[in-house]
Amino acid sequence: MGLKKHKPVTPSLRKYISVDRSELTDKKPEPSLIRIKKKTGGRNNLGRITARHRGGGHKRYYRIIDFKRDKFDIEGEVESIEYDPNRSAFISLIKYPDGERRYILTPQGLEVGAKVVSGESVPIRIGNAMPLKNIPIGISIHNIELIPGQGGKLVRAAGSSAEILAKEGEYAHVKMPSGEVRLIPLDCRATIGQVSNPDHDSESWGKAGRARRLGWRPRVRGTAMNPIDHPLGGGEGRSHGGRQPCSPWGWLTKGRKTRKKKPSDRLIIKRRK
Repeated sequence: MGLKKHKPVTPSLRKYISVDRSELTDKKPEPSLIRIKKKTGGRNNLGRITARHRGGGHKRYYRIIDFKRDKFDIEGEVESIEYDPNRSAFISLIKYPDGERRYILTPQGLEVGAKVVSGESVPIRIGNAMPLKNIPIGISIHNIELIPGQGGKLVRAAGSSAEILAKEGEYAHVKMPSGEVRLIPLDCRATIGQVSNPDHDSESWGKAGRARRLGWRPRVRGTAMNPIDHPLGGGEGRSHGGRQPCSPWGWLTKGRKTRKKKPSDRLIIKRRK
């Protein structure tokens, strides 16, 4: 695929850089695998805004993705590669011999008509899923489980991939895209290959309206507000705030550690920083 620049016939097209989706299949999503997705506007069950700058946006259907890959030793064929508005990666529709269809995350290089299979001892091929104990060291993997049978939780964003560095005892040493090295049980499953759409980070929306269609509302700088609205507000002329960058409630937003302690922290060998 790759990036696509547009002829600047309008001001918004001058800086608009999109991903070339000419290789995607031109079809509507599979009706049996979509659900209505309700909007929250960034609000929780009490109606309070917990995620700022969210709201509006185009209507979307949620595509049900098979993260577990639990249809074992049955080879399926890639019927189509589609765009998913709910994630940065593309998705593939897999048709199995019994007529069942499932969506999976599309690995980079997977094409329509290719065969994919999930099992214990399956070929090392893009799109195939298997336990970490059967994957060779140094192979790019994605959609990695944390608990056997739970379904893939790690490395699902566009263009991301992890790598097995070593196997020791009951665990594999897996290097994450962030640089973190983590212990993961060898019975956990992963999919071979890198996640599709690696140029996603290089996209440029070009205009504010495109962000609104994606559900992002405007963000106002704290220094542009009044003192009553933000700790960085006020001042004569254009001020720089006069203090460390912070939220409207005074929480430091640069450099402050926000990670909470979790039981799985003991499985982290090397931090990402």
